[in-house]
Amino acid sequence: MYQISKDRIIALLFLALTILFLVVSMTNHAFFDWVFDRHHNQWSWYIRPIFLIPFCFFAYKRNWAGISVTIFCLFTSMFWFNRPEMVSESVKDFLQFEKDWLYGEWNYKKIMLIFTVPVSFFALGLACWKRSLLMGLGVVVLMATGKIVWSIQNAGESGKSVIIPAILGLLICSGLIFYGFKKLER
Repeated sequence: MYQISKDRIIALLFLALTILFLVVSMTNHAFFDWVFDRHHNQWSWYIRPIFLIPFCFFAYKRNWAGISVTIFCLFTSMFWFNRPEMVSESVKDFLQFEKDWLYGEWNYKKIMLIFTVPVSFFALGLACWKRSLLMGLGVVVLMATGKIVWSIQNAGESGKSVIIPAILGLLICSGLIFYGFKKLER
Protein backbone atom coordinates (compact mmCIF):
# COMPACT_ATOMS: atom_id res chain seq x y z
CA MET A 1 0.00 0.00 0.00
CA TYR A 2 1.28 3.47 -0.93
CA GLN A 3 1.88 5.83 1.98
CA ILE A 4 1.98 9.60 1.55
CA SER A 5 5.02 11.14 3.19
CA LYS A 6 4.74 13.90 5.78
CA ASP A 7 6.48 16.22 3.27
CA ARG A 8 3.75 15.65 0.69
CA ILE A 9 0.92 15.99 3.22
CA ILE A 10 2.24 19.39 4.30
CA ALA A 11 2.73 20.36 0.65
CA LEU A 12 -0.86 19.42 -0.21
CA LEU A 13 -2.17 21.31 2.83
CA PHE A 14 -0.36 24.52 1.83
CA LEU A 15 -1.34 24.05 -1.81
CA ALA A 16 -4.97 23.90 -0.66
CA LEU A 17 -4.48 26.99 1.54
CA THR A 18 -2.91 28.88 -1.39
CA ILE A 19 -5.80 27.97 -3.68
CA LEU A 20 -8.27 28.95 -0.95
CA PHE A 21 -6.52 32.31 -0.53
CA LEU A 22 -6.69 32.95 -4.29
CA VAL A 23 -10.35 31.92 -4.55
CA VAL A 24 -11.39 34.04 -1.56
CA SER A 25 -9.37 36.98 -2.87
CA MET A 26 -11.02 36.86 -6.27
CA THR A 27 -14.58 36.21 -5.07
CA ASN A 28 -14.78 38.35 -1.93
CA HIS A 29 -14.43 42.00 -2.94
CA ALA A 30 -14.17 43.25 0.66
CA PHE A 31 -11.29 40.88 1.41
CA PHE A 32 -9.63 41.70 -1.92
CA ASP A 33 -9.84 45.44 -1.17
CA TRP A 34 -8.44 44.88 2.34
CA VAL A 35 -5.50 42.93 0.87
CA PHE A 36 -4.80 45.58 -1.76
CA ASP A 37 -5.03 48.40 0.82
CA ARG A 38 -2.23 46.71 2.75
CA HIS A 39 -0.34 45.94 -0.49
CA HIS A 40 0.06 49.71 -0.89
CA ASN A 41 2.82 49.32 1.69
CA GLN A 42 5.81 48.92 -0.57
CA TRP A 43 7.58 46.68 1.95
CA SER A 44 5.38 43.94 0.50
CA TRP A 45 6.75 44.81 -2.96
CA TYR A 46 10.32 44.43 -1.75
CA ILE A 47 9.81 41.25 0.26
CA ARG A 48 7.92 39.24 -2.37
CA PRO A 49 10.85 38.62 -4.75
CA ILE A 50 12.94 37.48 -1.79
CA PHE A 51 10.69 34.41 -1.51
CA LEU A 52 12.34 33.11 -4.67
CA ILE A 53 15.41 32.32 -2.54
CA PRO A 54 13.76 29.77 -0.20
CA PHE A 55 11.70 28.52 -3.17
CA CYS A 56 14.94 27.73 -5.01
CA PHE A 57 16.52 26.23 -1.90
CA PHE A 58 13.59 23.88 -1.28
CA ALA A 59 13.43 22.92 -4.96
CA TYR A 60 17.17 22.20 -4.86
CA LYS A 61 16.60 20.04 -1.76
CA ARG A 62 13.52 18.47 -3.42
CA ASN A 63 11.37 19.39 -0.45
CA TRP A 64 7.73 19.69 -1.52
CA ALA A 65 6.54 21.09 1.82
CA GLY A 66 9.13 23.89 1.72
CA ILE A 67 8.17 24.77 -1.85
CA SER A 68 4.46 24.86 -1.02
CA VAL A 69 4.86 26.86 2.21
CA THR A 70 7.07 29.38 0.37
CA ILE A 71 4.48 29.88 -2.37
CA PHE A 72 1.77 30.37 0.26
CA CYS A 73 3.93 32.93 2.05
CA LEU A 74 4.68 34.73 -1.22
CA PHE A 75 0.98 35.18 -2.02
CA THR A 76 -0.09 36.14 1.49
CA SER A 77 2.82 38.56 1.99
CA MET A 78 0.70 41.12 0.14
CA PHE A 79 -1.05 41.86 3.42
CA TRP A 80 1.61 41.24 6.06
CA PHE A 81 2.34 44.94 6.50
CA ASN A 82 0.07 47.67 7.82
CA ARG A 83 -1.70 49.96 5.42
CA PRO A 84 0.67 52.90 4.92
CA GLU A 85 -0.35 56.39 5.90
CA MET A 86 1.22 57.96 2.81
CA VAL A 87 1.32 56.38 -0.63
CA SER A 88 2.78 57.87 -3.79
CA GLU A 89 0.36 58.57 -6.62
CA SER A 90 2.21 56.20 -8.97
CA VAL A 91 1.81 53.32 -6.49
CA LYS A 92 -1.90 54.13 -6.02
CA ASP A 93 -2.41 54.32 -9.78
CA PHE A 94 -0.51 51.10 -10.47
CA LEU A 95 -2.36 49.10 -7.82
CA GLN A 96 -5.67 50.49 -9.05
CA PHE A 97 -4.69 49.35 -12.55
CA GLU A 98 -3.86 45.85 -11.20
CA LYS A 99 -7.20 45.65 -9.35
CA ASP A 100 -9.10 46.77 -12.43
CA TRP A 101 -7.13 44.33 -14.57
CA LEU A 102 -7.85 41.40 -12.24
CA TYR A 103 -11.55 42.23 -12.00
CA GLY A 104 -11.86 43.11 -15.68
CA GLU A 105 -12.99 40.88 -18.51
CA TRP A 106 -11.24 37.52 -18.66
CA ASN A 107 -10.43 36.46 -22.18
CA TYR A 108 -7.99 33.93 -23.59
CA LYS A 109 -5.17 36.52 -23.68
CA LYS A 110 -5.52 37.28 -19.97
CA ILE A 111 -5.76 33.59 -19.11
CA MET A 112 -2.62 32.85 -21.16
CA LEU A 113 -0.82 35.71 -19.45
CA ILE A 114 -1.88 34.55 -15.97
CA PHE A 115 -0.52 31.08 -16.79
CA THR A 116 2.95 32.60 -17.17
CA VAL A 117 3.08 32.85 -13.35
CA PRO A 118 2.75 29.12 -12.56
CA VAL A 119 4.79 28.24 -15.66
CA SER A 120 7.58 30.55 -14.45
CA PHE A 121 7.53 28.98 -11.00
CA PHE A 122 7.50 25.51 -12.54
CA ALA A 123 10.50 26.42 -14.73
CA LEU A 124 12.37 27.91 -11.76
CA GLY A 125 11.57 24.94 -9.56
CA LEU A 126 12.60 22.50 -12.28
CA ALA A 127 15.88 24.36 -12.85
CA CYS A 128 16.73 24.14 -9.15
CA TRP A 129 15.44 20.57 -8.85
CA LYS A 130 17.76 19.61 -11.71
CA ARG A 131 20.48 21.77 -10.12
CA SER A 132 20.94 24.00 -13.15
CA LEU A 133 22.24 27.33 -11.89
CA LEU A 134 22.25 29.01 -15.31
CA MET A 135 18.71 27.94 -16.13
CA GLY A 136 17.54 29.08 -12.66
CA LEU A 137 19.18 32.48 -12.98
CA GLY A 138 17.79 32.80 -16.50
CA VAL A 139 14.26 32.16 -15.25
CA VAL A 140 14.65 34.70 -12.41
CA VAL A 141 15.83 37.32 -14.91
CA LEU A 142 12.88 36.55 -17.20
CA MET A 143 10.42 36.76 -14.28
CA ALA A 144 11.68 40.19 -13.18
CA THR A 145 11.94 41.48 -16.74
CA GLY A 146 8.47 40.19 -17.56
CA LYS A 147 6.96 41.95 -14.53
CA ILE A 148 8.65 45.24 -15.44
CA VAL A 149 7.74 45.09 -19.14
CA TRP A 150 4.14 44.03 -18.47
CA SER A 151 3.71 46.76 -15.82
CA ILE A 152 5.03 49.58 -17.98
CA GLN A 153 3.38 48.37 -21.19
CA ASN A 154 -0.04 47.99 -19.60
CA ALA A 155 -0.12 50.52 -16.75
CA GLY A 156 1.92 53.23 -18.43
CA GLU A 157 3.79 55.70 -16.26
CA SER A 158 2.53 54.18 -13.00
CA GLY A 159 3.96 50.82 -14.08
CA LYS A 160 7.43 52.28 -13.58
CA SER A 161 6.82 52.09 -9.82
CA VAL A 162 7.76 48.39 -9.94
CA ILE A 163 11.18 48.97 -11.49
CA ILE A 164 13.21 49.56 -8.31
CA PRO A 165 11.63 46.74 -6.25
CA ALA A 166 11.92 44.33 -9.20
CA ILE A 167 15.55 45.17 -10.01
CA LEU A 168 16.60 45.19 -6.37
CA GLY A 169 14.82 41.86 -5.86
CA LEU A 170 16.48 40.49 -9.00
CA LEU A 171 19.96 41.51 -7.83
CA ILE A 172 19.49 40.15 -4.30
CA CYS A 173 17.90 36.92 -5.51
CA SER A 174 20.45 36.32 -8.25
CA GLY A 175 23.35 36.93 -5.90
CA LEU A 176 22.00 34.73 -3.14
CA ILE A 177 20.89 31.98 -5.52
CA PHE A 178 24.37 31.98 -7.07
CA TYR A 179 25.97 31.91 -3.61
CA GLY A 180 23.58 29.18 -2.40
CA PHE A 181 24.20 26.97 -5.41
CA LYS A 182 27.96 27.26 -5.00
CA LYS A 183 27.73 26.54 -1.26
CA LEU A 184 25.39 23.55 -1.73
CA GLU A 185 27.57 22.10 -4.49
CA ARG A 186 30.55 21.82 -2.10
